[in-house]
Amino acid sequence: MPERRVILVLPTQEALHDSAMMRLSGGSGITRRLTGLPARAEIDTRFSAVPLGESQLTSPFSVSSPDSASHYAVRATIDADAELSALTTEGAAIFSDPPIAHFATPASAPGGTRAEVEQRLGVPGLVTRRLDGAGVAIAVVDGGINLAHLAARGVAADLDASVTWPPRPVESGHHPVGPGTMCAYGALIAAPRATLLDLPVLPATGPGFLSDALQAYAHLLAAVRVDKPRFKALVVTNSWGVGHESWDFPAGHPGRYVDNPGHPFNRIVGALSRYGVDILFAAGNGGPGRSQMHLAQMHPAQVHRDERSGSPGQGRARATIMGANAHPDVITVTGATLRGRRTDSASQGPGIPGMVYAKPDLASYADFLGSEAGGPGKADAGTSAACSVAAGCVAALRTRLPHAALTPRDLTVALQADARRRGSSRWHHSLGYGVMAPLRTAMRLGL
Repeated sequence: MPERRVILVLPTQEALHDSAMMRLSGGSGITRRLTGLPARAEIDTRFSAVPLGESQLTSPFSVSSPDSASHYAVRATIDADAELSALTTEGAAIFSDPPIAHFATPASAPGGTRAEVEQRLGVPGLVTRRLDGAGVAIAVVDGGINLAHLAARGVAADLDASVTWPPRPVESGHHPVGPGTMCAYGALIAAPRATLLDLPVLPATGPGFLSDALQAYAHLLAAVRVDKPRFKALVVTNSWGVGHESWDFPAGHPGRYVDNPGHPFNRIVGALSRYGVDILFAAGNGGPGRSQMHLAQMHPAQVHRDERSGSPGQGRARATIMGANAHPDVITVTGATLRGRRTDSASQGPGIPGMVYAKPDLASYADFLGSEAGGPGKADAGTSAACSVAAGCVAALRTRLPHAALTPRDLTVALQADARRRGSSRWHHSLGYGVMAPLRTAMRLGL
């Protein structure tokens, strides 16, 4: 029988509280039997419960600590052919758990060098002002970091292995060379003294799922809620997303993700931002005439569903910036060449209806010779690279700019005001408010 993964939100019970508390101490899973489950739903006992706050089922869920949670999110599987509306029970709600993947682009020849990126960002000027990321953590939510490869590329990266999720047999910093390593490299261009956090939610083979990212964000939220956080600031870079709407619940379902601010993952993104964390998401690589089908190729089980919806080969007429990538509390980053033009594959705005229209927010540089994580001589390409470079710029500014002085939303506005743009200062669907210029922002803020 075909199965579909979902996120269930259940009223509090002792087994859920125990699971959430166990995750805080480094454990994982659900060890006790749960009650009140929808019919034909099978709980994934390896998934630790994520605490949510007070809410009615008709309203968006907030995010809470285990001791004050009224509801918890868990992962489950259901019959893929079942009627979704028939699976809810009293006090429970069902949300989609779509596949997610890194926004990969075909390997290409570079259009410039790391040194050119540094010059255009004003990195020498940032360093002169002691804006180098010292004391700031950058969480790379992707497929894992390989420190040895970074060292081979001349990058002496500092990594805190104590803050990581999920627990895996592979030690933090020792994952296969891939997109996560590229993102770590890009983030350290403008913030070379920042500390990396490795959150490998995307496996090396096969699909990742949104619930994996939900767990990672719950772990980061717990880390910043403590009385004395380990870092003076935290920046989170995300170069992944949902490849197509057909991977989600049908339009109009209350548990849908891509256009639903009340989905548990969209809620936890907002909660983390309210704790002063700067969160950046890549816009995606579904530019005009493209459909991001490289993601479907990574998830063969999804291809047939996309074919039934008529999407392959037809391009996408609707918005390709979806879900948390179009969230009001994140900086959505598209890709720009060293000449300041949008990269060919980059998604254009606006954001999907239901989320924020004016997405992307900003552009950053991509398609340059950097990490070579994709192979010798291959560029760090697409919005994936651009997002991580932008995260490093934010981390550099946070070296001397605490969130108490300027909130994440206010910093976004400042970066938008200082961005390099062609013509009008208004938002444009191609590059947002323009290409990020962190040195301009630092100078205007007196850093």
